Amino acid sequence: MKFVFDLDGTICFKGNPLSKAMVQALDDFEKKGHEIIFASARPIRDLLPILPVHMHHYSMIGGNGAFVAVGGDIISTIHFDQEIAETILHLIKKYEAQYLIDSKWDYAFTGSIEHPIRRNVDPEQRAKNVALEELNEIVKVVILQSRNSQQMLEELQKLSIVTYKHGQEEIIDISPIGVDKWAGLQKIGVVPQQFIAFGNDANDVSMFKHAQHSVCVGEHAELTQLATEKVSSEEEHVINKIMELMEL
Repeated sequence: MKFVFDLDGTICFKGNPLSKAMVQALDDFEKKGHEIIFASARPIRDLLPILPVHMHHYSMIGGNGAFVAVGGDIISTIHFDQEIAETILHLIKKYEAQYLIDSKWDYAFTGSIEHPIRRNVDPEQRAKNVALEELNEIVKVVILQSRNSQQMLEELQKLSIVTYKHGQEEIIDISPIGVDKWAGLQKIGVVPQQFIAFGNDANDVSMFKHAQHSVCVGEHAELTQLATEKVSSEEEHVINKIMELMEL
């Protein structure tokens, strides 16, 4: 069986790498013959540091579906077309927003070095933090904060893009239209009702809708309605659920 795991807030917590206990559980899982796929809001560049090296060849969906990697290589990216990209950049200037903008590998970051997201961005210095105009394409945009977050979100939602707002935070994830985790999973041959999904946030909704069985980690109203079952966001409980499903 294919098992698709979101990362942050699902099987790793507070931006930390997978714990030894979680790695052991997933290793046992694979020995049982299950296939493990990771699906995260992080770009592939920032997925690698939180995974042990022996998992770097696993199939990965990054940037909520904007990046697809197989066997350690990025095989697909989806970027904004020029008109949409220019409109987003206009809104960033209009609302004096701080941002993290990703290309296929390099990125542009203007937020505070104290921002919690900063510690998760390229911690192993695999890429370069460059000026925005040096990015050859824009794959994903994260608005960290802005002068009027709600008004900016309303203007963004008028565009042909995908937006996710994280809880009560000002953080807004922006991806090209048609990009979500389920779209990414289809690119590596995953089919409906033939996988089990673990997730914790709005960006997991698309894959939960197509999963045979789904587990919501923690509290999320929309995801809970779609989930087969729910567990608390404590690592021990998540590991216990993984071990329980291992025998499927």
